[in-house]
Amino acid sequence: MSSISLESLQDVAGPVSRETFDRLVAFEQMFQKWNRSINLVAQSTSGDVWQRHILDSAQLARIESRATRWVDLGSGGGFPGLVMAFLLAERDGASIDLVESNRKKASFLQTVVGQFSLPARVVARRIDDSHVLVSTPQIVTARALAPLSMLLDLSAPWLTTSARGLFHKGRDYRTEVQESVHRWSFDLVEHPSVTDVGGVILELSNLRPV
Repeated sequence: MSSISLESLQDVAGPVSRETFDRLVAFEQMFQKWNRSINLVAQSTSGDVWQRHILDSAQLARIESRATRWVDLGSGGGFPGLVMAFLLAERDGASIDLVESNRKKASFLQTVVGQFSLPARVVARRIDDSHVLVSTPQIVTARALAPLSMLLDLSAPWLTTSARGLFHKGRDYRTEVQESVHRWSFDLVEHPSVTDVGGVILELSNLRPV
């Protein structure tokens, strides 16, 4: 599944059109160009952007196949937010807000959104300052942003009012969950990552302070 192909994308994301696949391939090339100058992701992971970043992000589309209002926190180089924007273009009325305070990274996000006419809006603010700007999302995402306890603090305004979180986590996720239950109660579903052995997507809902 390491090769760039429509089948590799459909294996992790579910039904995806050839047009969306072609657009993601073009995005990958654009990403590589920008990454050489502003370090959108660590250089150690830039050699296989398709497998390690695009497919890893795209699996969210299979986990949540109906939601139309999304927000991605700390979007950085666009994972998973920009990838989801490409996939959400196939859902009627769907959109995603990309929250990123770094000006260079926000500029990259805006350039991609404009070039591909994506159903996305870049919110160039700190996450703490974005709550009033992002209308009630159904799904909150974040990848490689912060420990789970901090993620819950940052996303609480949405997760305590019916939104659900889909957070990429690595093999130490159980420790992060244990550290979070001292302050928060929540329902948790663990989705094994289909691209990262030992990784998971944590689906959190019904967040409440302890």
